[in-house]
Amino acid sequence: MNESNNQPLITLSDLHQYDNFELLARQVVEGSIIGLHKSPFHGFSVEFAEHRLYNQGDPMKSIDWKVYGRTGKYFVKKFEEETNLRCQIVIDASSSMFFPEKESMSEGIRFNKLAFSIVSAGALMHILKRQRDAIGLSIFTDKVEEHTKTRSTTVHHRLINSTLEKYLKSPQRGVKTSAAQCLHEIAENTHRRSMVVIFSDLFDNTASEDEVFNALQHLKYAKHEVVLFHVVDQKREIEFNWPNRPIRFIDQETNEEVKVASPMNIQKSFHEQIKAKKERIKMKCAQFRIDFVEADINKDFNQVLIPYFNKRAKMMV
Repeated sequence: MNESNNQPLITLSDLHQYDNFELLARQVVEGSIIGLHKSPFHGFSVEFAEHRLYNQGDPMKSIDWKVYGRTGKYFVKKFEEETNLRCQIVIDASSSMFFPEKESMSEGIRFNKLAFSIVSAGALMHILKRQRDAIGLSIFTDKVEEHTKTRSTTVHHRLINSTLEKYLKSPQRGVKTSAAQCLHEIAENTHRRSMVVIFSDLFDNTASEDEVFNALQHLKYAKHEVVLFHVVDQKREIEFNWPNRPIRFIDQETNEEVKVASPMNIQKSFHEQIKAKKERIKMKCAQFRIDFVEADINKDFNQVLIPYFNKRAKMMV
């Protein structure tokens, strides 16, 4: 990918120029690491199931001309796809994922966390589609907003792209997170063994972090392979230098405000707690054999695509 200062090729300010989300996802992939993976058709096989009547919009090449010669009617062959992989993409769409907000564009912000997650998910879907893999989508806030089963049909791909585009263009404030509860529900409703790819900042309105860890463990108990992308703005959330003046913090999910008169007095403690939380998450993920990847929205999409390829390669062995 051709980049400048390690920034994404597609920027937040560019997103409104793309009426077709699928084209955006394709550009991310083709401009990034196209060619790193094996042939998208490697290992793909189909089994003939039955004939069905031709429907307008079906490709002409799918028509069985021998049957047409016998019956005078158009039939197409229906196949049962034996896909390489089933992948359930899970996205946290709570209001904390809308940080940083567009109003801060003067600061040079390229993405908020949700936009980065959605475009990353679209890029993964473009690859999965080429590989004839089955795709499902789950989106959660304080409840599971969307949940589709894994399928590999063109109609299903269009539905998911449309859903992602809707969330990309409709940010909401004041929407809380219940990641633990939602991940438990998704685990219950994802019945076939899949790769579960999660995009979240893991800011959850629970009394204990263990509730989120238990939900992640539930996915593993259900025999799923899990990749957790911990989506952060490293520059503005983790490493930022606080100004030496009174500052006002606003919770994007509850709109609760906290005024700090001397932020420099608590800056060290804040950084230590953030670091400790990240280490706890990494330790728990290692314990549950979950792939933990910190995804910084200020960097390129290789940090998402390469771990996906590595995980997929391990699953195919």
